[in-house]
Amino acid sequence: MHRIGVLALDGVVPFELAIPARIFGAARDEAGERLYTVGTCSLDGGPVRAEADYGLTVTHDASLLARVDTVVIPPSHDLGAIREEGRLPAALRDALAAVRPGTRIVGICTAAYVLAAAGLLDHRPATTHWREADRLQRMFTTTRIDPDVLFVDDGDICTSAGVAAGIDLCLHLVRRDHGSRIANAVARSCVVPPWRDGGQAQYVQRPVPDPTAAGTAPTQAWAMARLTDPLTLAELAAHANMSVRTFSRRFREETGTTPRQWLIRQRVDLARHYLETTDWPVDLVAHRAGFGTGVALRQQLHAALGVGPQAYRRTFGPAA
Repeated sequence: MHRIGVLALDGVVPFELAIPARIFGAARDEAGERLYTVGTCSLDGGPVRAEADYGLTVTHDASLLARVDTVVIPPSHDLGAIREEGRLPAALRDALAAVRPGTRIVGICTAAYVLAAAGLLDHRPATTHWREADRLQRMFTTTRIDPDVLFVDDGDICTSAGVAAGIDLCLHLVRRDHGSRIANAVARSCVVPPWRDGGQAQYVQRPVPDPTAAGTAPTQAWAMARLTDPLTLAELAAHANMSVRTFSRRFREETGTTPRQWLIRQRVDLARHYLETTDWPVDLVAHRAGFGTGVALRQQLHAALGVGPQAYRRTFGPAA
């Protein structure tokens, strides 16, 4: 039987802490026997302060981690020096050093900081919550952070994005260990989808430019009111009273992208709004968002979010 140890740190987020026991605990073979055992520990075996307004008692201390096949670390809102300086407290460093070679280690959400500070993500791909991705990448430059995916499976090291992405990763590991039939049965038992299309990009909110600001912001606001029109770079530059070359340079300096890519992103966001709030046919959504055809919308939505219009609407639309 596969043994799993879950390490609860002070400030642990209760939702993610419960994911491993709920997902792995629901996995059964054809005879109805459990396929995993799940134990929860703290560093010293004592109570743990949760991120919510209560504490938690656990059964084990960190010596559990040296006896299991998979270690799972849920996120904490009290990482302190781990997040600020990339430095592990001595007790945590010693607990991770005692993990046997070959043990699978899983970091959910901001637990990626723990794995990175322990050197486990050096020169490896990983992910974390999209809000933390840039910071994590700046702190640990040899780690290859992908902010757009729900999880990364790199063999013995796995990381997930925030909150419910921990469910996606744990279901993926059940599927990896025992196949789709068992993973699908676990998903049905827990009333969650066995697989979610796309990645984190579909959950990211982007700011609207301030039309009173200097630079190209007024032109951005002007363009956003005319996304249905076939706007050209020359028209944008003319509105800003700049040459095309100057406008393009200023625009990239202020937004980090080209005018063309920025327009596509705004049209994708507008299409998302229509898919979420209306039952319009895809071709009409494409026209109203400025893509012209449903084919163009499908291509751009899939490029930006990893899903097509129908899949996005199933997740976020009025019926959902």
